[in-house]
Amino acid sequence: MPATTSRPIKAVFFDVGEVLIDESTEYGAWADWLGVPRHTFSAIFGAVIARGEDYRTVFEYLRPGFDLAAERKKRLESGLGEFFNARDLYPDVRPCLAALKERGYFVGVAGNQTARAGRLLYELNLGVDLIATSDDWGAEKPSTAFFEKLVSVSGLQTDEVLYVGDRLENDILPAIEVGLRTAHLRRGPWGYQQVQSPERERVDIQLDSLEELPRRLDQLEAT
Repeated sequence: MPATTSRPIKAVFFDVGEVLIDESTEYGAWADWLGVPRHTFSAIFGAVIARGEDYRTVFEYLRPGFDLAAERKKRLESGLGEFFNARDLYPDVRPCLAALKERGYFVGVAGNQTARAGRLLYELNLGVDLIATSDDWGAEKPSTAFFEKLVSVSGLQTDEVLYVGDRLENDILPAIEVGLRTAHLRRGPWGYQQVQSPERERVDIQLDSLEELPRRLDQLEAT
């Protein structure tokens, strides 16, 4: 595990998909849109992740020449646009966010999401200090520009900010490159598939649930 720095963590930012939001609903919606059984979509998705390919490759396997942006627009025009609500929120999210706020942390949500998803996140009334998407910032993970923007909006030093994600290559490693502290959550397809990766040893906190995070932060700050 990495050694702690002299500055305490003052802000905690969360990724969205499979950290806050269970994406099963959206995966199912895409399977239905493509006209394939949901278990087929899930199986191809799992195979793509296991091979370390970009998740968008799933669509190419199922429909060669697939244009994700164009299909998102078609779904929206058909009244079947991206959607999630409180039912898709993992049950440990609200207690974790509330506990962090009670401890005085700046709490933010920032992920590779559309502007539409950003609006849906606001409607969840999470009680956080900031919600931002890659669409808002014009920068998408794993680009370090995304994390540099995150630090900039926090107004803090890089090592005073902790980022919580489920994907090593997309969330954790670029955040470490910028100088952020990190927590890897064993949740969702990437979280489980990557849990044995040696790169996971580079994170400050390894989590099986967000329920653990406030206590683990207390322990980290005490060392």
